Amino acid sequence: MDIDDLRLLTTYYQPNVRQFNLSGDTSAATALCSYMAARIWAEHPEYWSETVRALIVHSAEWTHAMRSNLPRKPSQSQKVSILLRRYGYGVPNLERALFSSKNDLTMICEDRLQPFHKEHGKVKTKEMNLHILPWPTKELEKLREAEVKMRVTLSYFIEPNPGERGWQNKHSYASYGLRLAIKRSTETLEDFRQRINKEAIETEEKVTSTVTGDSGWFLGPKTWNRGSIHSDIWEGTAAELAQKDSIGIYPVGGWWRYNSRCEGWNKTARYALIVSLRVVNDVEVDIYTPISNKIKQTVPINMLPSNERDS
Repeated sequence: MDIDDLRLLTTYYQPNVRQFNLSGDTSAATALCSYMAARIWAEHPEYWSETVRALIVHSAEWTHAMRSNLPRKPSQSQKVSILLRRYGYGVPNLERALFSSKNDLTMICEDRLQPFHKEHGKVKTKEMNLHILPWPTKELEKLREAEVKMRVTLSYFIEPNPGERGWQNKHSYASYGLRLAIKRSTETLEDFRQRINKEAIETEEKVTSTVTGDSGWFLGPKTWNRGSIHSDIWEGTAAELAQKDSIGIYPVGGWWRYNSRCEGWNKTARYALIVSLRVVNDVEVDIYTPISNKIKQTVPINMLPSNERDS
């Protein structure tokens, strides 16, 4: 039974029959999402489509009614099955997607990398990108135990498999995949680079990773391996966040790699990376100005630590 209060009033496609009609479910959701994307693009016509998509997801939050379905102390798997699979990333907010205040800073990065290349007749993984975040370290360290939130969203588009099945894996639908890794508070930059390489090699060789996950994430790093858009929220102290100042983006296999006849191995992949900071509990601090005075660096490096190169 359809409830009128839960449906949208719209024009009817045959105005000579009647002027208006009701729209609901996925049809209404698609129209609202298209409107939101159009508004973002109108404000920022220079944005890539990957970025517009990322902003919509990045602005989304689960409502109280959605969260009420969770048990008091939910496990990571319950958060995925009850929230993510049922509601996606929640309800997007157009104002939040377009505007960020000094206490809710949003940084947007649009970048490229070449996932694969051919070497001695064999297609191999080529590049990953290391993003050095311009955190206001001094300002964050002054806050010490103040509660802060960091949200990270990675968005990219894949090419679907041109055949009915994959060549090495019948489920190899995507042309490639991208994964993200965030530097831990206790890691040095060199340790972080080595961990990214280790995770990338284990993924490439289909070895079960022995690297333990980082704490503080709402959904958890295991959810970052699904689909072509990944979004999660980390919560901790300002002192911990001050050291989480790097994000690595690295590729994983798809039919671009496994079907060399299509020559996808020489293509470049685009992605949008969005990172936002929020100081909770109404703590007054200006984190925008220190960051605006810095320049975010992107360092493409080879997958193997012994062949690292900066550019």
